[in-house]
Amino acid sequence: MPQGTITNLHIARVKGTPSDPVQEATAISGLGLEGDRSAFEGNKRQVLFIDKETLDDFGLAPGQVKENITVTGLDLSQTKAGQVFRIGDDVTMELVGDCEACGKMEALALGLQDKIDGKRGMLAIVVNGGSIKVGDSITVQ
Repeated sequence: MPQGTITNLHIARVKGTPSDPVQEATAISGLGLEGDRSAFEGNKRQVLFIDKETLDDFGLAPGQVKENITVTGLDLSQTKAGQVFRIGDDVTMELVGDCEACGKMEALALGLQDKIDGKRGMLAIVVNGGSIKVGDSITVQ
């Protein structure tokens, strides 16, 4: 099973403002990450993952594309909807699909929306909640 490591965690508390870097977060089943503005019932865009290697390729810092979880050692372009991530011992999240690049990418760098399209990361919903932290392992099941 492919495995990586969480390098960064971010909570997007208020729309239009930078995400807050955190060392630990609580994933809540069926909702998302506690305190995140995307954490609400019925939302299929609860958690956004991106790999650090992609951020590095575009000269971006963790959190800039509004991802919640940055990973290393795991090529997210090889994952697909329906796969499950196990984080640490208890937390599982199901991938629901790609996060399409939007106009917000243009605010970061001219032309970034087209360049990062198809590489902005994967969206997931929380299946089994619990505590996650920087340094936790993440495995594709």
